[in-house]
Amino acid sequence: MGWPIKRVDLGEVGYQQALADMSTWVAQRQQGLAEDRLFLLSHPPIVTYGPRTKPEDLPADLPVVQVDRGGFATYHGPGQLVGYLVVDVKARGPVDIVRWLETGLVAALANLGFPAVRRETPKGESSLAGVWTPDHRKVASIGMRIRRGVTSHGFALNVDPDMSAFRHFVACGLADVTMVSLAELAAERGRGTPSDAEVRDAVFAALSEES
Repeated sequence: MGWPIKRVDLGEVGYQQALADMSTWVAQRQQGLAEDRLFLLSHPPIVTYGPRTKPEDLPADLPVVQVDRGGFATYHGPGQLVGYLVVDVKARGPVDIVRWLETGLVAALANLGFPAVRRETPKGESSLAGVWTPDHRKVASIGMRIRRGVTSHGFALNVDPDMSAFRHFVACGLADVTMVSLAELAAERGRGTPSDAEVRDAVFAALSEES
């Protein structure tokens, strides 16, 4: 049995506006005024970072904002699918929401024809949370928070953004990480890039089915 989640499709939303909206969405779920929801959107160019990010890992030439989620620095911009997951995890018992989300995204990419994997983080090393190609390039970043049993933040999946932005900072706290997009992976396979609508449909379907 899957996880019944309502899909909410948004367009491009400014990051600060999205943070304000997210606070409202979380409060609504905590108070039982809304069901579990997945918000799908994109942002104008910006680098966001969690509190453990080193100052020297941040860019000098891109807008930045610190956020109250796990994870380190990552880029958001047009051509990237951002998903904010606002769900109540209390009723489901112990659940590793990050690993659950990784598994769902891996399934979504597989349905789109892109092999992907999740990776375990070795003890004492920087987090490998996210979704990776089999040759360990990172295609989706994940950073979340749980407050009073309700999740916020979520994932950023590189469909066809300006990948050069990732060269301006240390992504995900991993100095040697190679970020990749579905467009680049599609070109390597001599095929077309899936549309934004196709990616959104695949992600929602997989997360709705993932129990």
